[in-house]
Amino acid sequence: MTASWILSISVGVGITGIWLSYRYREPIITAWSTPGVAFLVSVLAITPYEEAIGAYIISALGFIVLGISGMFERFVRMIPPGIASGLLAGILLQFGISAFGGAKVDPLLVIVLFAAYVLLRRYTSRYAIVGILVIGLIYLISLGKVDFSTIKLAIASPVFIVPEFSFHALLGVALPLFIITLTGQYMPGMLVLRNDGFKTSANPILIVTGLGSLFAAPFGSHAFNVAAITAAICTGKDAHEDSTKRYIAGIACGIFYMVVGIFGVTLAALFLILPAAFIATLAGLALLGTIGSSLAGALTEPKGRETALITFLATAANVTLLGVGGAFWGLVAGLAAHILIHGQFRHKQYRTSGIQQAEQK
Repeated sequence: MTASWILSISVGVGITGIWLSYRYREPIITAWSTPGVAFLVSVLAITPYEEAIGAYIISALGFIVLGISGMFERFVRMIPPGIASGLLAGILLQFGISAFGGAKVDPLLVIVLFAAYVLLRRYTSRYAIVGILVIGLIYLISLGKVDFSTIKLAIASPVFIVPEFSFHALLGVALPLFIITLTGQYMPGMLVLRNDGFKTSANPILIVTGLGSLFAAPFGSHAFNVAAITAAICTGKDAHEDSTKRYIAGIACGIFYMVVGIFGVTLAALFLILPAAFIATLAGLALLGTIGSSLAGALTEPKGRETALITFLATAANVTLLGVGGAFWGLVAGLAAHILIHGQFRHKQYRTSGIQQAEQK
């Protein structure tokens, strides 16, 4: 079952990401719902798997309907740019901190990766992350800190599950999964795109990922969505100085996702043998540029600086209430502060700083 889930969800998000990136010429990265996985860990223990599959289908239909209605897109366009940037910076802050937190466990590894990153950024910023990945692996292998002898090549195969539908699964699985994915993935994911100046409407993204989720659900896939953290790596200048060519990063990401799906069992075993400090440092360094630009965008406009800062801090606190993650509550805190401080929240379509900069060129 696990292999089928990895195969269906990875190949599925790879296909949807490739199609959306190519169709709209923007780096639209799709991924699986990470907060959805955290939610399902507990709920699947008390829900028959066939009923869970039925709930996945209902949740997917909900996203398709939401995309057709256009309601989510209208809401996203109302969010002030400073709050959008503060939300993204808050989501990514822990990754940046973790880049150096690994020094508590393996200080030499972190020093090697950091030194390599700084030097590579000076001479070839676009390939700095790939470079420190290679250097890090060479370092780990030379010191015997990883053992590849336990890794065996295996190809995953799909398993079709006949779905069953129940009122219990509708309320206990489908509805929470829909809300968690919408607030924890779609919202920050769309703001990542807008923050870097990309204008694709949320409507086709919801429809395409919803359709992907619908067809992949019988094989164990719980939910596709637009990516947030992964997308942040591919939407900025590190992917390409020319924003019109960054869609290639979206296509490349989709291809890698498909490879992960096909060889998912093998790659999962590979990641398990890599030190946690190595993965955390690599991810944090890859996101430094995005964290910096997001903080700059959040604090650019003096009038909205305080509400953007509230959004950033509330999101970074990562408080989970009612089963909903910190990104949603950070956004709620920021919007509430904006309304109370400025006295109103007009139905106005804001343009993010990234879009404004693109239009000025």
